[in-house]
Amino acid sequence: MADGAIWHDAVASMAKACEVIITMVGYPKDVEEIYLGQDGLIAHAKEGAHLIDMTTSSPLLAQRIFDAAAAKGLHAIDAPVSGGDVGAREARLSIMIGGESADVQAVHSLLSLMGSNIVHQGQAGAGQHTKMCNQIAIASNMMGVCEALAYAEKAGLNPESVLKSIESGAAGSWSLSNLGPRIIAGNLEPGFYIKHFIKDMGIALESAKEMNLDTPGLALARQLYRQLAEKGYEDKGTQALIHYYTRS
Repeated sequence: MADGAIWHDAVASMAKACEVIITMVGYPKDVEEIYLGQDGLIAHAKEGAHLIDMTTSSPLLAQRIFDAAAAKGLHAIDAPVSGGDVGAREARLSIMIGGESADVQAVHSLLSLMGSNIVHQGQAGAGQHTKMCNQIAIASNMMGVCEALAYAEKAGLNPESVLKSIESGAAGSWSLSNLGPRIIAGNLEPGFYIKHFIKDMGIALESAKEMNLDTPGLALARQLYRQLAEKGYEDKGTQALIHYYTRS
């Protein structure tokens, strides 16, 4: 607020005052309420406004929002992100976009303040589908990262030395390089909450089912993370999966 931000008590009043609105909330039901509700953005945004939803949400919901926005003369894009807390702090997020090309170009300079890898993937919903690809890849990768470090510990190896050897080879990944050190240090604080990852995996599984695609790795990862959530880890970071492998 000290830097010039203006507080609004309601979505409707804020919508009437802005030409570009960016949202990032928790769950698809929150997105639906904020955009499609009676007191939501589409009902109250000024004509010609650009609406950018950066929540990881349902591709089908993104398409519904786009259609409803277009009918009111509004420009909606879905633009979920990846890169975690580090990418957000350093403005190096990967931003995956669905929507009309002209709408993406109109807000590209604004998005570039948050991300360094900004890719227009296609029409409405394509950004969310791309984020599902991202989460599917992470789901199985996190199992591999945690299994590898648990194996190293059981074998009596120095985890830091193991990480130094494998992170720059074929096993290398963002999760291994960024979350591996946190796992070794016992730091389970969230760059991304387990409860939100479970939500994302649920969306991906539902979307895959709609396309008649079997995703056994994703299903197993969600099962393991659900077990952790039931044990009280839902507000920890995704690296807390290590506790599944190292529990006594």
